[in-house]
Amino acid sequence: MLDENKRWFPEARYGLFIHWGPYAQYGRGEQVLFREHLDQADYEARARSWNPEFFDAKAWAKVAADGGFKYAVLTTRHHDSYALWDTKYSNYNSMQCAPKCDLVREYVEAFREAGLRVGLYYSWADWTSKAYWSNPDDDLDAWNKLRDMTHNQVEELLTNYGKIDVFWFDGTWPHPAARWDSSGLVKRMRELQPDILINNRLDAESPFTAAQGAVEFAGESKTMGDFGTPEHHITADNDRIWESCQTSTWRLWGYARGEHWRPAGLMLDYLCQASSQGGNLLLNVGPQPDGRIPAEFIDRSAKIGEWLKVHGEAIYGTTRGDITEFTTKGWQTLRGNSLYLIYRFWHGEECERIAELATPAKAATLLSTGQSLKVENRDDAIYIKGMPRVKPSSLFPVIRLDFGEPPKAKEWAKGRLWNLDPRLMQPWVNEIKSD
Repeated sequence: MLDENKRWFPEARYGLFIHWGPYAQYGRGEQVLFREHLDQADYEARARSWNPEFFDAKAWAKVAADGGFKYAVLTTRHHDSYALWDTKYSNYNSMQCAPKCDLVREYVEAFREAGLRVGLYYSWADWTSKAYWSNPDDDLDAWNKLRDMTHNQVEELLTNYGKIDVFWFDGTWPHPAARWDSSGLVKRMRELQPDILINNRLDAESPFTAAQGAVEFAGESKTMGDFGTPEHHITADNDRIWESCQTSTWRLWGYARGEHWRPAGLMLDYLCQASSQGGNLLLNVGPQPDGRIPAEFIDRSAKIGEWLKVHGEAIYGTTRGDITEFTTKGWQTLRGNSLYLIYRFWHGEECERIAELATPAKAATLLSTGQSLKVENRDDAIYIKGMPRVKPSSLFPVIRLDFGEPPKAKEWAKGRLWNLDPRLMQPWVNEIKSD
């Protein structure tokens, strides 16, 4: 059972991920230092001179608010170890390098002022550290120094910036939790910020190999952390709240020149799919090296924001809604006594049949226009009549079905075909006339 003061997270449903650091100068993603095995000294020199002249945290916050996001998560330190705040545990940071300012503080204050919840990302990995790339037992003093710096920097972030709502770890691999003492750090974090939500990337249970798969690769603990973090895919975590992180481009998280942008409809589809399965979407943007958010992202997120102004009740504060078969049309979400039908595909038919609901519907409303639609309950189905033939929304139209109680499905709709028990289909198959 989720604590009362943490329930805001699954109700928010939609967060903004911001991958930004000196790697943006290369325009080839957030991992360019390692992926291309760049010269460490050259990379550091360029990072120290990086000065995002157009960075404006309030402008970022406005993009987030206009896009309908409810919270944000900023990469305070990625795997290259450059810190976006005034840390006293390293001089490789935005205050002591060219920007001469605390970028984390500006972000936190601007987003909080805009009414958004604030999250911070921090990478365990440090690609500039010899200790990180070595067996800790070969030089325990060096390893302990790296681990202690990690703990100390996280404490700074949770001490100097007021209330932090979400903390997003990454990069435990290839070292297991015992080496990082991630459980000890989590305990300290909860002492500093009792209401904080911490993700599950806390435990590379053993040094990973490719055969171990995505869970170990991402360091996703099965026991620690408050929420799951499926990456590049939307898969429900049935044991806890969860959040799928997705890029707004085809692949890279940090700014990448020439990357293909996903259309607004696909980004919205991710949000609706995650919501229909009871999870959140953390949609990423990589700001440009000069600090501006790419126009392509602003355009797409604004379109989703406009859709949410009209249809947001089908997303915010909803629960998993996969009640009956709706794959040929779209997604479903639930809120109290209402079932929301989110149409990915508008068939243009005047009458819609929703099969195998045990609870009769009382009313139907086309949220896209505010129009009331006629409903009939008969033949083990709900019939919605008076639907417009022309698609009533440029993105996904939504119909709200209202019931006298939380709607429930009949047996077929509960199991359908995909639980691999064909006997469930026998009453339906028996309707077939014999050859």
